[in-house]
Amino acid sequence: MTATLSRKDALRLFAIAGTGFALGVELRPAAVDAAAAADFSPLVWLRMHADGTTTVVVNQSEMGQGITTALPMMLADELDVPFTSVRFEISPTAPAYYNPFWHGILTGGSKSTPSMGPIMRKAGATARAMLVAAAAQKWGVDAATCTTANGVVTAPGGRYATYASLLAAAAALPVPAEVALKTPDKFTIIGTRQRRLDLIPKTNGTAMYGMDVKVPGMQYASIEKPLQIGATVASYDASAALAYPGVHKVVRVSSGIAVIGSSTWAAFKGRKLLKVTYAPGPNAGVSSTTIAAQQHALVATPGMVQKKVGDVDAHVARGTVVSAIYETPYLAHAPMEPMNTTADVRADRVTLWSPTQDQSASQKIAAKIAGVPLENVVVNTTYLGGGFGRRGEVDFVADAVEVSKAAGVPIKLVWTREDDIRNDPYRPGTVNALRGAVASDGTLVALTHTMASASITARAVPFMMKDGFDPLTGAGMADIPYAIPNQLMTWHRLESAIPVGFWRAPYANANTFATESFIDELAHAAGKDPVAFRLAMMAPGTPARVVLERVAKLADWGAPLPAGHAQGVALAQWDGGWIAMVAEASMASGKLKVHKLTASVDVGQPVNIDGLEQQIPSAMVYGLSAALTGKITFADGAPQQQNFNDYTVLHMADAPAFVVDIVRSAAPSTGAGEIGTPCVAPALTNAIFALTKQRIRSLPINDALA
Repeated sequence: MTATLSRKDALRLFAIAGTGFALGVELRPAAVDAAAAADFSPLVWLRMHADGTTTVVVNQSEMGQGITTALPMMLADELDVPFTSVRFEISPTAPAYYNPFWHGILTGGSKSTPSMGPIMRKAGATARAMLVAAAAQKWGVDAATCTTANGVVTAPGGRYATYASLLAAAAALPVPAEVALKTPDKFTIIGTRQRRLDLIPKTNGTAMYGMDVKVPGMQYASIEKPLQIGATVASYDASAALAYPGVHKVVRVSSGIAVIGSSTWAAFKGRKLLKVTYAPGPNAGVSSTTIAAQQHALVATPGMVQKKVGDVDAHVARGTVVSAIYETPYLAHAPMEPMNTTADVRADRVTLWSPTQDQSASQKIAAKIAGVPLENVVVNTTYLGGGFGRRGEVDFVADAVEVSKAAGVPIKLVWTREDDIRNDPYRPGTVNALRGAVASDGTLVALTHTMASASITARAVPFMMKDGFDPLTGAGMADIPYAIPNQLMTWHRLESAIPVGFWRAPYANANTFATESFIDELAHAAGKDPVAFRLAMMAPGTPARVVLERVAKLADWGAPLPAGHAQGVALAQWDGGWIAMVAEASMASGKLKVHKLTASVDVGQPVNIDGLEQQIPSAMVYGLSAALTGKITFADGAPQQQNFNDYTVLHMADAPAFVVDIVRSAAPSTGAGEIGTPCVAPALTNAIFALTKQRIRSLPINDALA
């Protein structure tokens, strides 16, 4: 799963790096026989082998989203090889493999396909062009007259050659700077259904997750951290812990007190025997009540402007005026695999084995802690047991490196489930104040929306802040598709020492709940059908309108439903992609039952249809868990939830049916990891209103219904 980059190869790569694409010639002419070379690797992203297989090098983390299948599909389509002959491996953390969008190696924001897809396609097309040129040269024909399919070059008159037989000749040719890419009508793999390349290892148990890593001489560690966020260790007594069988050492590190032992069991048990006192931090006295009070005070007046259209003040009093306050709680990421990393810190180098979304940041923090050059840190990326943005943080990597450095041996650092939920950079809770004016003809003439939240960007990527303004906070608020003549969207920053982080569809997940629930309120105030009300504000043929029309048809919107059932609708976008969703639910004896979630999604050119049909429902499940029961509450600066008994997730028995419609678009792919989550809560709460006439304005739903 890992690859190494020799100094010789690196020099070749850097010598011919092209703008936006790292192109590297790796010519290895040692012949297998007279017709084939051992490998053909014109670019760092692929190696073609004499046995007819192709290895695609992927620089994005695989956390269940299927990127180690989608990116190889894009390369294989341009290369014109059977997908059954394709394999993948994870790239090293070297500049030649950087994602140009992130200027490093990082997986997040649904950017993998849109940012790396064009690079993979160009890599495949470049290799194909070189193989065609080698065949044309061999036959003395014009390369333009040759065609390719299934790993074979064919020339007029019926001459043909397999790619494997052309590897040595192609390796001797210069790498073309520019190549023509296929038009979508020529795709044979992109937009089809393909079996995931990681399916077999994940089902036969050979897939290596972070929790599976074992290295010679490895010991295990667990860290006792303060419950109050931001508190620090004042003193500790480790005598009882050191007396526990299997405990080898106790050391103090930045985040707490680490217990090192011969097994996770020994480390965990020894940790419970520690006696630690803490000095309070900046969150002393902070509670969910104090946070909410600050946010409510902030939204009483407009904040920093995200979007301003027309003159809201001149029109907001026309017709029927509706006002509402919506609230969302803090949320934990709660991936199934707790945070962990294995680190081996030596005097001159560091080796990491980590389920990380951010290899570059992991490399940097390890180099800083260990005091070694950046290039002396090797990051081996394992499979990730869920991510959702959490593994883009490097706190757990820093823990492992610090403990290994102190212990002088390789350390497998494992967080407990309680550590995971209590030490999360949480999704920030929000308070959203909205006001709309519906004219006498039922049209929406003015809309204001003010949101207050802590800033993810200020904490995680402060260089993106613009004069104190978080440019990401408008997702789900300032990017709505409705043609409303007068709009004012603003944001207030909540100053808070509680860490917040990127959580699936950042800001859009909370803002869309407020926006789409309120649009539903306005539709009812106007006496309009919620779908018709939305359609009236969108131009024909726009992607947003298309998915709304398609989902309404697919869900039989407006048709008779089983007794006691009702539907709700919502619409959202993420980074250029659009989704519309209909939730069908019922209530019996005060208990909510979600029967079906139907979605139509446009994410540009689909890559793997199977992958999309899995990924969208997975995001819907994640959103449904959060909508129904998800919440993190605070008392004296400490989170009150600690495990899946009180931070619950959706059980299989409670999962609804899922119907997913995928728009076949030829537009550039936008990515699909985030888009399935934001619509779930408002579609469901709108269905609940249709059932009960109770408008749920505060999540989670189960608390509101209690």
